[in-house]
This record gives sequence, structure tokens and C-alpha cells, in this order.
Amino acid sequence: MSKEGVSRRRFLTVAGTATGAVVVSQIPFAKARTAPARFLGYPFTLGIASGDPTPDSVVLWTRLAPAPLAGNGGMPDRDIPVEWEIAKDEQFSNVVARGEEIATYADAHSVHAEPRGLEPGYEYFYRFRANGEISPVGRTKTAPAGAVSALAFAFASCQQYEHGYFTAYKHMAQEDLDLVIHTGDYIYEYDTNSYTVSGGNVRANSNHEIVNLADYRERHAQYKTDPDLQAAHAAFPWLVTFDDHEVDNNWAGEIPEEGMPKDFFARRRRAGFKAYWEHMPLRKAQRPTGNGIQIFKRNTYGDLASFHVMDTRQFRSDQACNDGTKANCDDRLNPARTIMGAAQEQWLYDGLQNSQAKWQILAQQVFMAQQDYDNGPGETFNMDAWDGYRVSRDKLLDFIDTRKIANPIVITGDVHANWAADLLQDFSNPASKILGSELVCTSISTSGDGSDATSAWLPGNPHIKYNNQRRGYVRVSLDQQQARADFRTVPYVKRPGAPIATHKSFIVEAGNPGLKGA
Repeated sequence: MSKEGVSRRRFLTVAGTATGAVVVSQIPFAKARTAPARFLGYPFTLGIASGDPTPDSVVLWTRLAPAPLAGNGGMPDRDIPVEWEIAKDEQFSNVVARGEEIATYADAHSVHAEPRGLEPGYEYFYRFRANGEISPVGRTKTAPAGAVSALAFAFASCQQYEHGYFTAYKHMAQEDLDLVIHTGDYIYEYDTNSYTVSGGNVRANSNHEIVNLADYRERHAQYKTDPDLQAAHAAFPWLVTFDDHEVDNNWAGEIPEEGMPKDFFARRRRAGFKAYWEHMPLRKAQRPTGNGIQIFKRNTYGDLASFHVMDTRQFRSDQACNDGTKANCDDRLNPARTIMGAAQEQWLYDGLQNSQAKWQILAQQVFMAQQDYDNGPGETFNMDAWDGYRVSRDKLLDFIDTRKIANPIVITGDVHANWAADLLQDFSNPASKILGSELVCTSISTSGDGSDATSAWLPGNPHIKYNNQRRGYVRVSLDQQQARADFRTVPYVKRPGAPIATHKSFIVEAGNPGLKGA
């Protein structure tokens, strides 16, 4: 809990929208140390964000873009100084750190400030100033250290701008959370109407299918203009990882989905990585270098939880059996194939074994539990999920079993539906030992309104305890005794204003693996 009680309603009147800029602009800022930047227009149209909380630091993010969908965001072709402040109160009467960053033309005038020396487990407020204009105020929170009694986080994925409104984020911003985790598909790369939902799309992409750096920047900017997404970013620190659509559908390592020369895809992937870093609250050290980007990392919340944020795209082998949903094939059992890569796999094993935290949260992209799409005697699997990389999954689950890794919970996105499953030692035996559980969040908007229908293959997978096709996110509350997962859903996204409700809840007891209804 926060050390200083702040009215949630009062905070939300100044955070997350352009209206907030009017309020906070009347609060004196530190005296400028540089000359005005001299460009036209309010520069904080893409909002603000924080992320990667540690006990003494967070990342503070913004990007200057007075005309977000114009070339260069409407900014001049030169570097711009941006001031930032972080305080213990929303009036900024108790500023604990301030500084100046240079928003460079080469990085789309994005800012990644990293204040240090903050107090663990503390609620802070932050803002930026550039060209005499002041940003909305954001709220963030450092990670706690030592003994931690409880924390709450939400996780989300898959937000197709064309398919619906991001109303779920409006509700998420009003939750009492310590952290938000995004597990991938923050943007979609398609051109307008090439990926449509029943009844037609409700919003349009800003341009063609994105392939170069300018394209990816424009698409990220368009998504960032959504006020509900801005509100969720302004309310909490985020941990983020990408899946496929931040670059190209179902890409695998250095291999595109189809019909694209590898050298062209390499340039496209570099562009996608660069724009992703420019628009996310990631640290400067994570800025892409060469052909790669450092996304997998670990954040610890005292003795309560370790968050292992994974990357199952950049280092994976090509999908088995020519990708897609296929009958069982020998290639998916090939021990040379990997979904994580050797270095990340060892990093994960070391982190799991060395962690002293009660809960091990594995934040990753694609369905880990076995999901057999054939209710008959045959077997059919999604080759893009862990089912297509069975040796990688078997190794991880065997490590969890033999090393007695306590209380692992996998959190996943990708599939545009809510799922909850137990992770078994042997998925072919429903009575097999339960090693952990997987929570899969639905989409924020992808695939449109959704429904209460369940998947036809659910009966053939008894370790899967829940499925729902609604849109929304998952809220998880942890303490030293149990983890509670609430599947929060909205009834529609093709028009704004949907209410939210908890559709289903599960509990996992510490030391007693397996999902239990709440």
C-alpha cells in the first residue's frame, strides 16, 4: 500500500488526459535550464508512462509529438531538451528528483528518464516540460524490498485498434494496482481492413501495412492517442514484452511468416524493435543494438514475487510442420528446436532456482499448457504455441518439478480469449502431478465484441478449467498464502462505454498447486 494516501478520484482528474495538462500547467515547475525548444503545438499528445520498477528506480517515458500522425510527429529535425520531475505528492511540493533529458531526432524525440535513489514500495508522481508546455501528471510506484505482504497487478494483451475501443483500459486505470504487465500485440501491423471482424471494423488504421521505421512510428503513435490506453499508462508502472504483431504475424527468430525475402524482413524487424523501444517505458540500456533488443528481464517484489518477463519470439526456431494448427508431426518433437533460445533458457532457470520469493510469475506470450484441438483419438496442435515446441516445454516443466520451484504461475496473451489451465507433469494423463497454473488473458479489443461461447475442444483438455470469449484483462492479487485471479470482462468493444464485471475467479494456494474456484 502507498505510504501517503492519495484520493484516487482526485488523482484521475489530473492524470491520463489532455485536460490534465490544463490543471498542472498552473503549478510552478522548476526553473528552466535551457532555452525554449521553439516548435508549435502541445507536445504531449501521446501521453506519458512509467515502467520497469525496481526498489530505487522507475523509467519515466514520453514522446514529443505535437502532430502525432504527421512525419516526425510534427517535430523539427533537431534534438530537444525535456525536463522531468518526480515528487511524493501530486502538487509537486515535495520534489525528490528532477533532471533533463535530450529528446533526439534519431529516437523520434522519445524520452526515457531513469531517476535513481527512490524509496522502495513508494508511490510517486511525475511530469515533463518541453517548450514551455507541461505534460499530464502520472502516478508510479517503485517495487518494494524485503518482506512484502501483498500486491496486485493486471495483465493484458492484443489491442487491435480497428476492432474496437480500449474501454477495458479505462476500467483498469480505476483499479487499485501496483503494476500492469503487457504480454504482447501492443500494435497490429496490418493495413486498413485486411483484418476485419464480423460487421466490419469500427476504427481505421492510419496507413498501409507497416514495414519501415516511419510506418511503425506512426502506428505506435496512433495507438498511443487512445485516451483509455493513456489513462492506464499514467496510472501505474508497466512491464512489457512483445509478441508477433509488433513486427509481423507469426514471425520466428530471423524468419518471417511468408513471402518476404530474409534481408527485407531483417530490416523490417529492426524497424519494429526500434519503434517499440521508442514508444515503451523501457530503459536506455534496452535500446536496440545491431539486429536485436534486450526484452527478457526480471523484476523482484521483495519476498513475495519474482516477475520473469520472457521473449518467445526473437530467439525461437521456425514453427514446426509449416506453422498453423496441424495434426501431430515429428518436427515438433525435434530436440534441436527451441522457443526461448539457449541463453534465455539458462537465464530463466537460474532466476527460478535462485529466487527467494513466494511466487514465480512467468510473463510470456503464447499458450504454454497443452491444447489439443481434436476431441477424438487424434491430436491437433497450434504450432505457434508451446505445443509446437514440446521439448522446450518438457524441459521447463521438468526443471520446475525436479528443482522444486515453488508456486509458478504463467501469464499469457495471444489467443483473444480467457483461459485458465493447470500445468501437468504429463498432459496425456489427467491425473498427472500438477506443477503450476497458467492464466491466459483475452484481448483488449482484437476480434471485436466477443461472446460467452466456449471452445469446442474444451472437453478434450481436462486440465483446462475455464474458457471465455469476452474482452478485458486479468487482475491478480498476491499475498503470502494465495494468489487470486479475477477475469475482468466487458460485454462489447465495438462502441465505447461498456461496463466491466468479474466473469470468473480462481485461487491458487501457496504450496498447493492447482486452480480452485473462488
